[in-house]
Amino acid sequence: MSETSANPPQKNSKTAKPSPTEVETGLINRVIRGDTAALAELFSIYRPRLWRMVHFRLHPRLQGRVDADDVLQDAWMKAVDRIDHFLRDASRSCFIWFRMIVSQTMIELHRRHLGADKRTATREVSIHGGWGADSTSSALAFHLLGSFSSPSNAALRAERAKQLDAALQTLSDIDREVLALRHFEELSNRETALVLGMSEQAASARYIRALGRLKVMLEALPEMGNDPK
Repeated sequence: MSETSANPPQKNSKTAKPSPTEVETGLINRVIRGDTAALAELFSIYRPRLWRMVHFRLHPRLQGRVDADDVLQDAWMKAVDRIDHFLRDASRSCFIWFRMIVSQTMIELHRRHLGADKRTATREVSIHGGWGADSTSSALAFHLLGSFSSPSNAALRAERAKQLDAALQTLSDIDREVLALRHFEELSNRETALVLGMSEQAASARYIRALGRLKVMLEALPEMGNDPK
């Protein structure tokens, strides 16, 4: 037997590793069969993205009081309880399925912690089951303000926050949500379209328009980026 025929053909010197998509597909097939360990692996893959969502959506009053990891742990337990519905509910996107569960967990948490302020709590969620416009606007204002240098003067910071919130109100509800999903949660255009129930083309156009409006809005508030000397 020749040396050539004795050895299996190799395309590369290194063993080819399965792509992320192949790994996820394999895990999905196992989850469909009720494999909780595979569900845990999928959740682990998406965990950094889900953590980013929790960090962004957490109400400013709860920042520092509620741990994002605890939120994700609660959401994980809910996902395990729903594993029998995985095939039906996660058919379009596993990540969006996990995100929906995390979102519902956070809404319940907000209602529990902000229960004394019923008006705030009830406005966390929209009639369509997603995040309410006021909640998204508050999250945008909080994180946009935090991206600028923070003035030591509390009164000045409060005034800047008021200006920013007023500017954000000039955007439509859908534009604010698109910005939140694409720019802060870092969802893909396809994922954003799934969350909002629109075509990918419409979601892309919305994002480009909203981003342009946000840029113009921030440029109209030059004091946001400069603290007084």
